[in-house]
This record gives sequence, structure tokens and C-alpha cells, in this order.
Amino acid sequence: MKLSINALLTFPVERTITEITEFVRRYVEATGANGVVVGVSGGIDSSVALALAVKALGKERVTTLILPDRRTTPKQDVDDALTLVKLFDVRYHLIYIDDIIDIYSKIPFFDLDNKIATGNLRARVRMSILYYFANRFNNLVLGTGDRSEILIGYFTKYGDGAVDLLPLACLYKTQVRHLAHWLGVPERIIRKPSSPRLWPGHLAEKELGMKYEDIDLILYGLFDLGLTEEQLSEIAGISPELIERVITLHRRSRHKRGFPPYPKLTWIREPLKEL
Repeated sequence: MKLSINALLTFPVERTITEITEFVRRYVEATGANGVVVGVSGGIDSSVALALAVKALGKERVTTLILPDRRTTPKQDVDDALTLVKLFDVRYHLIYIDDIIDIYSKIPFFDLDNKIATGNLRARVRMSILYYFANRFNNLVLGTGDRSEILIGYFTKYGDGAVDLLPLACLYKTQVRHLAHWLGVPERIIRKPSSPRLWPGHLAEKELGMKYEDIDLILYGLFDLGLTEEQLSEIAGISPELIERVITLHRRSRHKRGFPPYPKLTWIREPLKEL
């Protein structure tokens, strides 16, 4: 038996689209929200999330926010985002966040050149704007993260990870790209390398040091097929070192996927003394 990335790309596409759109529709209806707001970057995940949201709710109940920073967002990404919102004929607001980020320079310990801290700040500023819109107009924030990003923690805590629903959390990155063809996403966006654009020249696979095809195959083998590390290495031809790197990313990002820890008091189930 040999395991390749093709195993992830043979899923029933039309059934998947139906189940995801039904999930979105039911969830929005159950909460009594007027619709959803989606942050659109011009990348693959937000493009597919937008397409599914429109299928689920209709274009009238979907609003998009395009939130670039001129220092980190290439013009092509903005152009792609504008192409996308016009293609799906949804309302949109283009808001540059440069000035908002600059306000933080008044903080004594602020350092614009600190890639991680300022990059995560950009993600959190974007999410605060999305939530302001959601609160203002009784919308839900529809997240764009996929299963690959969630399992390895490749998202900003309380940034792009802070959303109301995650319709793509059931699909790996490579599956999202495959699904995009069926949803009418422009080919240029489908082929574009993934990037959160948190700093200049930021590319996901460059930062991770791995291709998503390898990451997805490892995650699929471990979490969906229940293979051991040794079995996965043998039947997929992936080095044990690469598998261990993915496992380490998963373990270290566990805190991102759960509620913050709190102390469990030992006396909580004991009868309280009468006051």
C-alpha cells in the first residue's frame, strides 16, 4: 500500500459543498444573525469561504472587508480581492489598516520591525474591525481557516483564529484548492502561494519550511487514518524528521485550539460550611 496526496483529492466535491453550505445556513439561522462578514485577502482560503457563504446565504446576506496594509500587502492581492468580490457581486469595504497600526507606535515598547509581534497585531486589528462590523449589523464573523492551519496552529490567536464559525475547518489546504475549481474561483488565485501577509514577503510554506502537500499528507495519515509515525513514513515515503516537525507544531499550538486554562479548585465538590 502506498499513500499519496491523491488520496486527499478524491473526496465527493458536490456532497462536500452541499454539507458545508447547509452547515453555514443552519448555523446562521439558529443564531438569528442577519448574515455574515468575511475578511477577503485575495488568497485561496478566503476566496473559497466567500464562495461557499454566497451559496449558503445568497449575496445579499454576505459582506466582505478587504483589510490590507500597504507595507505588507502586495497590490496584486488587493486587485485579486476586488476581482473576487465583484465576481460574486457582494458588498465590500476596502479599508487600509496602515494608520491603525501606526497608532500603536505611541506605545513605548512598540517595534514596527518586530515581525512576529507586529504581524500578529495586524491579524488582530483586522479581526477587531470584522467584529465591529459584525456587532454593528448583527452579523457573524465567518472564518477562513482550513484544517491544515488549525491542526498545526498556523493562525494568530485572537486574530484570524477568533471567529464565529469555520466552514473550511473540515478540509485540508490541498482540498480547499481542489474545491476552488468547482466554485468558480479565478485560476490566478488558486495557483497563488499561501500567505497571511503579516510582514513583507511573508509566504506560508517558506515560514513553515514545508510544502502543504507534505503537511496535509502527514496530518491525514496521523489524524484521519490513525497511522503510527513509522507506518506513515513507510507507506507515504515521508522522512521521520518531517513527520516529527508536524507533530511538534501540533503539540505546541494546542493552547490555540482550546479555552484558556484555569485552576480547578480541590474543594469545589465539598459541602460548603454554613456561614
